[in-house]
Amino acid sequence: MNNYSDKIKSILTDLGLSLLSIVVALIVGTLFIFLTDKSPLDAYSALYIGAFGNFSAIANTLWRSTPLILTGLAVALPFRAGLFNIGAEGQLLMGGFTAGVVGFYFTSLPAFIHLPFAIIAGMFVGGLWGGLPGFLKAKMDVHEVIATIMLNHIAIALTINYGINIFRDTGRPATPRIMDSAAMFNFKNIMDHPFLSKLPFAELFAHPAIRLHINFFLALAAAVVLWYLLFKTTLGYEMRAVGFNPDGAEYGGINASKGIITAMFISGAVAGLAGVGEVLGTHFSFMQGMDAGYGFTGIAVALIGQTHPIGVILGGILFGALAQGGLEMQFSGIPSEIVMLIQALVIFFVAALQVFKVYLAKRKAKGGVE
Repeated sequence: MNNYSDKIKSILTDLGLSLLSIVVALIVGTLFIFLTDKSPLDAYSALYIGAFGNFSAIANTLWRSTPLILTGLAVALPFRAGLFNIGAEGQLLMGGFTAGVVGFYFTSLPAFIHLPFAIIAGMFVGGLWGGLPGFLKAKMDVHEVIATIMLNHIAIALTINYGINIFRDTGRPATPRIMDSAAMFNFKNIMDHPFLSKLPFAELFAHPAIRLHINFFLALAAAVVLWYLLFKTTLGYEMRAVGFNPDGAEYGGINASKGIITAMFISGAVAGLAGVGEVLGTHFSFMQGMDAGYGFTGIAVALIGQTHPIGVILGGILFGALAQGGLEMQFSGIPSEIVMLIQALVIFFVAALQVFKVYLAKRKAKGGVE
């Protein structure tokens, strides 16, 4: 019973730290808004209206959250295994490029085969791109941070600098448009669906500005699956044991190399799914700039969510709301840099509070705090 109450207390403490960091970031952000001769109340009102002001805004907030949730999960899972995956950007690119090629190259497949094929192919290649640094870490003790950073640059060269030029579509820096059979369902087309159009809320989605597609629900499913994997399975226990103490895990009979490689492969596959969604659900081709720094923002999302799959969902929605609401802030005359500044402040205060938490824990362990 005590272990359960301690776990609840730890979760509430972590949640409180994240919320406190957000509040402090918004308060500090008001100082910079004053420098623009704008009212902080008007700025934050515009932020809220742009992100949650109506159904279309909420749907687009969830759409912008989708790749952030997935890249956040791609950072959070290996973090639990004692690894720091900075390669989500490259894994996203490799997964998206693969899905884009499968999406346009196969021209005669039915949708029920073509779409799953493109999704699985993108996730598999993303998994390989994540598994490679995991293998190097497990077998050759190559630090995963160095390996993933290098693989990010290689992925950019292979997909954007080289791959697009091979399959370049006429007139734009992108691969050819995917076949309709490989496109993810977009909810703005819900009225064209024979079953979904009969749902009572269908008309709410039938708006041309809505860009939400099914990858958001795949992201939620991925978070639930990773939560179950981490906390309800033997494999997840082994991963967390390796992250807590690799030598102790090995002494206890756990194959640390297996845990490291598996964690990095799964995280790469999840990041690859983020790229798949951008290609098959948003842009309908692999194009230059479609990654938009999602892989690196995912690090912040994972920190906000305390590297817990469910917390990552909330962190992704937060950053998606900042991105979507930031558009309305710009329309009201607030510089776009203010939104980026608020995001940076959130990251800074989350990191600062985590450092403070670790400091207090170490002092308590030494008997400095009763």
